Amino acid sequence: MLVEQYGPLHGNMFQIMDENGIILRPDLVPELSDQEWLELYKVMVKTRCADDNALKLQRQGRMLTYAPNTGQEAAQVGSAAAMAEKDWLVPAFRELGAWLLRGVDLEKVYLYWYGNEFGSQFPEHVRVLPIAVPIASQLQHAVGIAMASNIKGEKDVTVAYVGDGGTSTGDFNEALNFAGVFNAPVVFIIQNNQYAISVARQKQTRAETLVQKAVAAGIPGILADGNDLMAMYAATKEAVERARSGGGPTLIEAYTYRLGAHTTSDDPTKYRQDEEVEQWQVKDPIRRMKAYLTKRGVWSEGDDLSLIEQYSQEALEVFRKVEASGETRLEDIFHYHFQETPAHLTEQYEEYVQYLKEVE
Repeated sequence: MLVEQYGPLHGNMFQIMDENGIILRPDLVPELSDQEWLELYKVMVKTRCADDNALKLQRQGRMLTYAPNTGQEAAQVGSAAAMAEKDWLVPAFRELGAWLLRGVDLEKVYLYWYGNEFGSQFPEHVRVLPIAVPIASQLQHAVGIAMASNIKGEKDVTVAYVGDGGTSTGDFNEALNFAGVFNAPVVFIIQNNQYAISVARQKQTRAETLVQKAVAAGIPGILADGNDLMAMYAATKEAVERARSGGGPTLIEAYTYRLGAHTTSDDPTKYRQDEEVEQWQVKDPIRRMKAYLTKRGVWSEGDDLSLIEQYSQEALEVFRKVEASGETRLEDIFHYHFQETPAHLTEQYEEYVQYLKEVE
């Protein structure tokens, strides 16, 4: 088991593939075909293209503040690919690759960042919770869903994401504690991209690793190379299978890097050096997976250029459809937060309706 060698107290990072796409641990490569790895790679490329497109659109003033994903595609796609169809995905706000893989249309993602409430409306069969911006608040919801699965005798597993900064919150510690106490079938994935906005990971905690925080909760943990698609798939697969078989929660630290800004409102050059970014660029998860697939003879540079052109064009067409939908109606903000609208929102909505009558 991976937790025995790469657990919280061992200090070893689980890695299958190095930054040049060379397999270091052939004995640990998950049993997926070349075609299956290629399909996951395509989702990573689609994520990157959609991300690049969103950044350009935001800079043009056509989209609201956006949270980039560049550099974290493997941490998202690899982990989400290890889930079963009926499992629940509980995101924060930087899980574009996981959303796309789990069946969330790019149009919905763009609608959300465009400011439209319908960006949080997913089809019934898509078990993905809406984006959660309040840091680590989604982890409480994830544990609740997992506990409900236990109570109902279901075999569903919940996979929840949080950033490194979220591990410094009370919600994070409370969620891990409850998950451990109630043996909830939940997998927590820390996307440790080294910065909580402008605060470096080293200034957030004196713990050597973030996965060490599993020890206090009494749950297993795995430190994995978050830029290694295969390692993230294997680590999450083991954790999901343990949860499904009644083994309870697991904490995974995906050691990765945010190559871009925290959001489009952020300027990372004010708090980190270009040299640091350059060192991580050679560890780019897409770069290494592309190298692996090329060596296997199932992909080429020409294939890559064609795919990038295709996905970039598709992303632009999706946004044009979003843009044509018009501005968000203010009443939608009231109607889609609760199944039964609470009294204070009903009162505010009535005030809004009265205001409209007065200005007509």
